[in-house]
Order: sequence, then structure tokens, then C-alpha cells
Amino acid sequence: MKHEHVPVRAVLLICAATACFAALDAVIKFLSARHPVPLLVWARWTIQAIAIVAWLAPMSGLGFLRTRRAGSHLVRGGVLIASSVAFVYALRDLPLANVTALNYTTPTMVVVLSVALLGERVTPARIAFVAAGALGMILIVRPGSDVFRGASLLALASAACYAMFQILTRRMADEDPGVLLFYPAAVGAIALAIPVAFSPGPIAMPWTHAAMLVVGAMVGTFGHFLFVLAFQRAAASALTPFTYLHLVWATLIGWTVFATFPDGYAFAGIAIIAGSGLLITLHERRRSSPSPSARRSADAG
Repeated sequence: MKHEHVPVRAVLLICAATACFAALDAVIKFLSARHPVPLLVWARWTIQAIAIVAWLAPMSGLGFLRTRRAGSHLVRGGVLIASSVAFVYALRDLPLANVTALNYTTPTMVVVLSVALLGERVTPARIAFVAAGALGMILIVRPGSDVFRGASLLALASAACYAMFQILTRRMADEDPGVLLFYPAAVGAIALAIPVAFSPGPIAMPWTHAAMLVVGAMVGTFGHFLFVLAFQRAAASALTPFTYLHLVWATLIGWTVFATFPDGYAFAGIAIIAGSGLLITLHERRRSSPSPSARRSADAG
């Protein structure tokens, strides 16, 4: 499917999804300094798998598990879990803003992959939006000399895996959203159970931390549901630029939760991202609307 414009509903879904992801990132960053990373990632995806079953099973039994693309689901789930593990390890060792910035090499990768694998058209306006988003990202985060440290390379690896996950999501967009949500979570729950079981350190945590993890996982699950719905309504190369809003949410959460107040450069970056997002939305809506002469011809017909 080739879409020539970005539906407003898809944009709003992406905005809400990125806010959910930023909230989950903040919870995981706090907990990763206190608990093993495999435990956090395993709990996050196990909670999502349980939530999906509890949501769908009463309505359709276990029929939602049936799919003719089991292999594709396993690959898609494995790619997402690899991205998640690498991201949390990077998040543990680097500031939230730095990891989020490095993770936003994903949009460039998605644009390239969407052209190569999906045959989607990338318009000059969308290219300009990606460039503006990248400029806003640099102004907000301004990565320093630690870009090529080991943790930063993990963040880049996470971005590469997540780009492939987005492409696979688009290719499987005709699947039920519940199916698309359940299988990656099930892959994570099963694959990470082994390292968690043989973890050398204690896996117990205070009930307050457990509650934070459960709530964060539920918020992340809801974000993935919104993400799937958005990609079912628009092309990957058209939606990807709007995921830069994750940087805005991360900046705001860093300000309110971690007491990192945005400076003038950060506010300039936020303005560039928000302004370019508004302009591309107006541009795409104008392109999708028929010209006056076309409307007159349609009326005459």
C-alpha cells in the first residue's frame, strides 16, 4: 500500500505512543541502576504477554494466537527483544537524553529500508522533515565525546534493530493488532526466562519498584498498541518523522522527573521539531486535497 498523505489520526496515535514509550524509558532508567537488566526486560515483556492474553482471551478464547506467519512473528519478536535489551543496557550507563538521541538514528534507517523493502515513495518534503528533525535532535541533546563509547554503540545497535522491527510491522500490518502485540512479548518472556533464572544476583525487588515496573510495562504495552494502529493507517516513511516527538517527551520527563532543565538550545530544538511537524502535516493534507479545477470537474461530472 502506498499512501500519499499522512492521516491526522495516524499522527495523533504516534504522538501518544511516543509519550508512552518515554514514560516507560524513565521508569526503566530508574530501575536499571538498582536491578539486573535481563530481569527488567523479561518482566516488561512478560507483563505485556499476560495483559494481552487477559484482554483478548475473554472475547475470542485463544483463537487470536492462530496465525499463518508464525516464523515472521518470531523474527519480528526476536528483533524487538534484541533492540530492547541493547537499549536498556545503554540506558543504564548513559543519560536518558543521550540514549534517546542515539536511538533516533532509527528514522533515517527506516526511510532507507522502507524504500528498499517496501517500495514506498519518499517525497522531498518528507526528506526535509527528517533533516529538520535531526537538527532539532542535535539542538536538544548535543551528544558529546562519549558518542563512540560501548554503551553508545549499544544504543546504535538498538536503533538498527528497531528500524527493522518497524519495517516488519509495516509488512505485517494486515494482522490483528492483538497478534502483533502478543508474539514479541511472548518471545521476550520465553527467551529471557533462562538468563533471569540463572542470574547470579538476587532478583527480588521492593514492592514499590515492582509496582513501578508493572505500571511502566502496562504503559509501554498501550504505547505499542497505539504504534501498531498508526502503522496500519499510514506508510512507514511518512510516519517515521513524527516519532521524533519521543525526544520532546524525553526532554520534558527529564525536566520534571530527573531535574534536567532544558536550556535555550533544547527549546530551539523542540520548536524546530514541532514546527516542522505542523508544516509537513499541512503540506500532506494540501497534497491530498483535490485542486479547485479537479473539484469543478468532479462536480460537473
